[in-house]
Amino acid sequence: MKKLVLVLGLAILSVSCKSQNETAVITQKTSISQDNPKLVIGIVVDQMRYDYLTRFYNKFGEGGFKRMMNEGFNCKNNHYNYTPTYTGPGHASIYTGTTPKYHGIIANNWYDKELKEKVYCAGDETMNSVGTEDKSGQMSPHRMRTTSFADENRLFTQMRGKTIGISIKDRGAILPAGHTANAAYWFQGKDEGNWITSSFYRNDLPSWVTSFNTSDVAESYLKTWDTFYDIDTYTESGSDLNTFEGGFKGKETATFPYDLKALSKENKGFDILKATAYGNSLTTDFAIAAIDGEQLGQDAYTDVLTVSYSSTDYVGHNFGVNSKEIQDTYIRLDHDLERLINALDAQVGKGEYTLFLTSDHGAIEVPSYLESVKIPAGYVDNKMRKKRLNAFMTETYGASDLIESVSNYQIFLNREKLDSLHLDLETVQKRIVNEVITYPNVDKAYTATTMSSAYFSDGIEELLQNGFNQRRSGDVIIVDDPSYISYSRTGSTHGSGLNYDTHVPLLFYGKGISKGSTFQKTRIVDIAPTISALLGISFPNGAIGLPLEFVLKE
Repeated sequence: MKKLVLVLGLAILSVSCKSQNETAVITQKTSISQDNPKLVIGIVVDQMRYDYLTRFYNKFGEGGFKRMMNEGFNCKNNHYNYTPTYTGPGHASIYTGTTPKYHGIIANNWYDKELKEKVYCAGDETMNSVGTEDKSGQMSPHRMRTTSFADENRLFTQMRGKTIGISIKDRGAILPAGHTANAAYWFQGKDEGNWITSSFYRNDLPSWVTSFNTSDVAESYLKTWDTFYDIDTYTESGSDLNTFEGGFKGKETATFPYDLKALSKENKGFDILKATAYGNSLTTDFAIAAIDGEQLGQDAYTDVLTVSYSSTDYVGHNFGVNSKEIQDTYIRLDHDLERLINALDAQVGKGEYTLFLTSDHGAIEVPSYLESVKIPAGYVDNKMRKKRLNAFMTETYGASDLIESVSNYQIFLNREKLDSLHLDLETVQKRIVNEVITYPNVDKAYTATTMSSAYFSDGIEELLQNGFNQRRSGDVIIVDDPSYISYSRTGSTHGSGLNYDTHVPLLFYGKGISKGSTFQKTRIVDIAPTISALLGISFPNGAIGLPLEFVLKE
């Protein structure tokens, strides 16, 4: 009888402890839910080198970049861990926590080996444009194969947490927002000047977007673009008049000031705004309107807002990273960020949101400028390369149609033709590598077979492998000499695995974020897992990055 009483007592105690533990777990979960930020804002500044934070620091105000740097956490040695460093792959990698090897966005445009044609990373002809009659709304994220942290937040909250994506560029809005977004909006320029979307998300524009489009905000920025401060104080950039910048049609020199209304006639109407600092201001206006119009951060479920500032990229491509125009663009962006943060304070609440800022890639100094100061640099002669390669293929194999496409530093072979000639794929790949490595300004070349079968843990080879998608990438990958690009002699570009393209800012700020900085190397793929860990949600399904524990408050 005593044994029975003892057993019953232990059983009751066990049930009681189990009940208490379950209660503790439930309480903990409730606490986590209540403690999550009301809104996560991901900011991507297109083509922002890390050194813009330090180079222009003394010209920034206290409420934009400096507020994030001084009150948040600054990862000073943040890099892309793959190549090519383009806009589409960059945005996808930031939000999915993985690389093109897994998410499949291998470039902005690439040759589709199955369709036998070029495809666009966000293009989708099965969708309809919403807000315009132009085909520019036929977009979706269907080519991105993995989820974003925004997708995982939607799943975790049973679709109650909203996701809104915003960017001047369609891909800058679509890829970050993911597959389950409530909407993504981008700017339709030309003679329209409106924000549009795709039927992938909805079949009409919400009233707040329609109101914004009819308010003539875009029209108000067709004005004179002059420097924010006296141009003589812009000592952190080069001479305003030089031979390294592109400029606008209708203006003889690429020098301040720019009469945008007059110049818009020869520069595709509202599209001229994209390549000025005012494109970022317009994006900020629309983002603030979205916070109010979508009531983001106003309930118990975490929402996600993705904002990509595209005009920095257009300005960099046109004028170069050492121009007065790029400096003024970042000075004005700093004020736009301050406006956005102040709006978040007012509409969501101080301490109620979490924000991160990074970039989709960096950019090279204009090679013609580097040449002028005796740094090895220059331009690739693609016509010469193509001519020599075609001659080599014809001489070696007696066929001129063995190559289907050359794009994004890759050579795509006609595999059906190879089979018909009974040629071994790997052997042909190797012979092409041995041929192109002799061409001027080719630094390295690798076969797809090598990328698929070997393992690289460092150097440019690791970056190439992380950017190589077995199904979508080409048969031969080419790496150019450092500071040699395929581009015009004016303006900057990007795409390499070198530091000027991989080293980008990473700032965290707001709820749940520690205050500090680190020179420890961080990777772009670590951002999504860090935000997922902060929210207590599943990591994106293809994520290979790791949470940055030192960024998060315990």
